[in-house]
Order: sequence, then C-alpha cells, then structure tokens
Amino acid sequence: MNPDRPVGALFRRFRDRLAADRAAVAERTGDGGPATGEPGGAPSTGSPTARVVGRAESGSRATGTGPGVGRTDAGAHDAGLTPHPPRDTAPTARRRRGGKGGRGGEQLTVPPVEFTSYYGRPVLKPPVWRWDIAAYLFTGGLAAGSSMLAAGGQLTGRPALRRAGRVTSLAAVSASAYFLINDLGRPSRFHHMLRVAKVTSPMSVGTWILSVFGPAAGLAAIAEAAPRLPERGLLGLGRRLLPPTGHAAGLVAAVTAPALATYTGVLLADTAVPSWHEAYPELPVIFAGSALASGAGVGLLAAPPGQAGPARRMAVAGAALELWGAHRVENRLGLLSEPYADGTPGKLLRAGRALTAAGVAGALVGRRSRLLSAASGGALLAAAVCTRFGIFHGGVASARDPKYTVVPQRERADRRA
Repeated sequence: MNPDRPVGALFRRFRDRLAADRAAVAERTGDGGPATGEPGGAPSTGSPTARVVGRAESGSRATGTGPGVGRTDAGAHDAGLTPHPPRDTAPTARRRRGGKGGRGGEQLTVPPVEFTSYYGRPVLKPPVWRWDIAAYLFTGGLAAGSSMLAAGGQLTGRPALRRAGRVTSLAAVSASAYFLINDLGRPSRFHHMLRVAKVTSPMSVGTWILSVFGPAAGLAAIAEAAPRLPERGLLGLGRRLLPPTGHAAGLVAAVTAPALATYTGVLLADTAVPSWHEAYPELPVIFAGSALASGAGVGLLAAPPGQAGPARRMAVAGAALELWGAHRVENRLGLLSEPYADGTPGKLLRAGRALTAAGVAGALVGRRSRLLSAASGGALLAAAVCTRFGIFHGGVASARDPKYTVVPQRERADRRA
C-alpha cells in the first residue's frame, strides 16, 4: 500500500498504533529494526529447531506480539501489554453432558428469559364480542333449565312449577334472541344463517336449535293462558286445544333444552381463544350444570315449597356439575388456568362457587320455608350469572396476553420433540 495515499482517519489511527507497538517492542528487545517475521521485516530463516528456539527465547504466545497472538492476562502483564483478549479468566459456562463419550458443547448460563412479543401486542385478535354475548350465554342456559323444570312439573302434576318454568323459558329465550341479534348487528343475519345447516359449525347448529326451541317454548307458555279464555266461540276452541298442544310443545322444548344449554360451551371451545379452546371438555359440563341450577332457582323462587321437590333435585345435580367443571378449569389447564383465577374472572368464578354452595344448602335446609327457598333460588340465579360472565371474561383475558398463546405452543412442540 502506498503510504502517501490519502486514507481515512480510522486507518491512520490503526497505522499509528501499529508503528507505536513496533517501536515499543524494538526498545524492549534492544533492536531498532523490525521484528523478524513481522510485516515489513525480513522473513525468518533457518532450521525448524532454530525457529522453535527463537520463539521460546522471544516468549510464549501470551507474551509475544504480532497478528494472531493469543495473550492471557498474566502474560500480557509480564510483557507490559494490554490484555487482548483475556484468556485466563474462568469462562462463565457449564458443560452439558451429551454426545459421544459424554462430551458436549458449552451452554452459557444466561438469566431466565421473560416472554415478550413484538411491541407487547397480542398474537391473537381478542374476541370482538361484548357483554351482550355473556348475557346471551346466561339467558340461553336459563331458558333451557326453565323448560326442563316445566317438563318436570308437567310430568309430576305440579302446576305452579310448570307455569313458572314455561313463562320464564319464553322470557329468557326472547332475551337470548335479542342479545344474539344485537351482537350480529342486523336481524337479517340471523335469517341468513338459516339458509344452510352445517353440522361441523357450532354457530349453525346453535341457530337451528334456537329456532326449534323458541317456538316450542313460546307455544307452551301461551298454553298457560288457556284457562283465561272464554268457554264459547272461537276462543273457546282455543281454550280446549291449547292445553294438549302446550304439553306437547313443552316436551319438545325440554328435549331440545340440553342441546341449547351446552352448545354455547362447544361454540366457545371451537374458537382459537387459548383458555376457551383448551377447556373444551369442561365448558359444556359447566354450562349444563349452570342451566340446571338456574332453572332450579326459578322453581325455588316461584313455586311453593310443597311443589319445589324437582327444583331441589335439579339444584343438587346442577351444582355438582358446575362445581366439578369449574374446579377442573381452574386446576387442569396449567398456565391457561391463570385467566380464570386472576382479576375479574377469578372474582366472578369464586363468587359463583360460593353462591352455588349457599343456594344448594338453602334449598336442602329450607324445605318448609318459603323465604329461605326464595333466597336460595336467588343465590342460584346469581351464581349462574357470575359463572357465565367469569368464563367469558377469562377467555377474553387469555386472548389479550400473548403469553397464553405462545408458551403452550412451545411446550407442545417440546413434548413432540
């Protein structure tokens, strides 16, 4: 390279530092010329033995100079050089056993890595559903449980229980249809979903279930008004025909009720929301138990204690299913159970468990007390509200935090590997 050629400032500093290092070496060795084997110096000659002796006299690699020299801290200190790079420092690494003969590579000991995502944004888009879908979950379960209660009162000859169940079922399914259509945005969208029947789509199946259940529950509730109609004329004919028609419609609604109560759990589990999708075995069970408990609450509130026997049995069965499913959801899912135990969802689910236990206890103890039966019925209805809203908000919380999406995926990949 031509020394007179203009060069950059970085190269000039490098060249000046190299010249200073050469001058320092020459001063220590008492030789003003360039070192043998250095750039610009004469190449080393002689036998291999002489070259080895020369290297031994000039020092080890730790005290030598020139390109490619591997210095250590101790050797550089003896030679008066800057340690570069340090070689006698114990490496902060641990040897991992493996490979041939128990030998393996080195795994650096680094701090535990905290999961982060790009700019802290969620991996999944959170559900756009609002509170009206959580209300739809509750009213659908209440309609199903009330129709089953009405069928029990019809088959056992308890008119007060039958009447309360039928009227509540019609009111609840009407509210459920309103919440669903309100979330869809336009009533025509509900009509468009009836143009096809897709068995693999929980939403399509649920639409058809609601379409069958709604008219049957409505006809059964209208039949309760038959005794108020006049005995003669066209309305008199309706008075005679409505009771048997209402009985048949009530049984149709009761047969369809289990599907109405559980399909919403299947619908949530069919989404990509982590804490809903992973709880696919438990959500239908929880929703079935909640539907039974809420229907029992209606019977305990509206019927006299002498006719509330089926409601008490429904309360025990529903509470057992709901508490078992909620316990599984909060303990079986590992990391994905956290959204159901923390924050608002955790508070709602804990309140639901406490109210369910109190409602069942009151139903069993207050067999002859109308006031205690009514209080336990209200507790069961409140428990159903807390459970449905807790499950809803727990799933939304798991979709907003990217940790609940990526970490379980990595764990599944590690298990497969």
